[in-house]
Amino acid sequence: MLNKKDFLKYASTLAFPIMLQNLIGTLVNVADTVMLGYVSQTAMSASSLANQYTFILFCLYYGMATGTSVLCAQYWGKGDKKTVEKILGLAERISLIVSLVFFVISFSMPTTIMKIFTNSPDTIAAGSEYLKVISFSFMFMGFSQVFMSALRSVGKIMLPSVTYIVSLCVNVLCNASFIFGLFGVPQMGATGVAIATAVSRSAELAACVVVSAFSRDVKLSLAYMFAKNQALYTDFIKMSLPALGNDVSWSVAFSMYSVILGHLGTDAVAANSIVSVVRNIGTVFCFSVASAGSILLGSMMGKGDLEKSKLHALKTLKATVIAGAVGGMIVLAVTPFVLEFATLNDKAMHYLKYMLFINAYYIMGAAVNSVLIAGVFRAGGDTKFGLVCDTIDMWLYAVPLGFIATFILKLPVMWVYFLLCTDEFAKWPWVIHHYRSGKWAQNITREDVFAEKAVFLSHTDIK
Repeated sequence: MLNKKDFLKYASTLAFPIMLQNLIGTLVNVADTVMLGYVSQTAMSASSLANQYTFILFCLYYGMATGTSVLCAQYWGKGDKKTVEKILGLAERISLIVSLVFFVISFSMPTTIMKIFTNSPDTIAAGSEYLKVISFSFMFMGFSQVFMSALRSVGKIMLPSVTYIVSLCVNVLCNASFIFGLFGVPQMGATGVAIATAVSRSAELAACVVVSAFSRDVKLSLAYMFAKNQALYTDFIKMSLPALGNDVSWSVAFSMYSVILGHLGTDAVAANSIVSVVRNIGTVFCFSVASAGSILLGSMMGKGDLEKSKLHALKTLKATVIAGAVGGMIVLAVTPFVLEFATLNDKAMHYLKYMLFINAYYIMGAAVNSVLIAGVFRAGGDTKFGLVCDTIDMWLYAVPLGFIATFILKLPVMWVYFLLCTDEFAKWPWVIHHYRSGKWAQNITREDVFAEKAVFLSHTDIK
């Protein structure tokens, strides 16, 4: 049992590298947004809306990564390294299948996808070209995301950080080259961002392969990718499917916010694209604390220390609340600088100012729900609660409220945005009640996971 001081010290050693990874990912988006802002407001809006499709795919990966992380953390806490690698292989196979499906859809019908989000012909044209190119990055992204989630779940945090740094450097260099036409490359605007993203994701995958080759703890195995183990498959689906459904339900609903804003005009979309980046910077620390806490809790519950894990869950929640408050203050602190350097027209700047103020408090709602639903509950194997909670909150409350406010009541843009940003606070009572019940704390590892003989499609003898 760790006391408060030791817990915070240990959690910080995990949270800092995770924060670095999240910050690097955010900086990539900052680079995209800033550079496209110098191209045109239409280019920035097009990439922002097109990325809503990618966001749905990312949330699918996050759902699969959840199943991977929960099972890997608990088996790692139990000392079962071989099962950790089998879980990773299973997750990689499923992620590749999902990536292929999304690639086919976005490559073959990008215009249809863009018409869902906006009715602006120029934005649809630019976004369609962007989607078609960025679809090539999906195969790389799914593979690397799952692998790095497995590394984080067993406490190997610095290796993913190095991988993200490589990806950031490649992305920024390619962004500058393809957007502004450096080194003899033609200027390609939003399409250049898509090419840069695809190149950086391939570099990220290459870094993962190198990390795996030299890792002594978790390795990628093609044989395990094509192995069958019904016990692990059942557990993985049991953990991943509700989490995946949760993340898809939430992400599609959240994308509906962009549909609503897209029909309120490109000014609202452009302002929101900048706000999203600033909000991500504000949430970097609190989400990192949540991730670190879930790793600690998962390992602890794998050892069977359920009561101790509940006490540590409370410490994680308190730390995240403090981090959420800090995140809100960060948004307020950077607001003057954002307003000074943003390259938007007057109407969009007006929206940007008040959207930033709204997100200063919105971060707290998101922080508490994320640490409990995606951190504490999932660490204990409880992935079903989030599915039910978020589906009801988003589809029966927030999305209908947004559509009514926009298309029936025809409220001003900022009133619509304010109402959309009440979604996180609406589910607080239900989420906190479930946390206090303690029903989420479970040990989901199996004692007989190797009792069932694995059947390998390749008939490879694994030693």
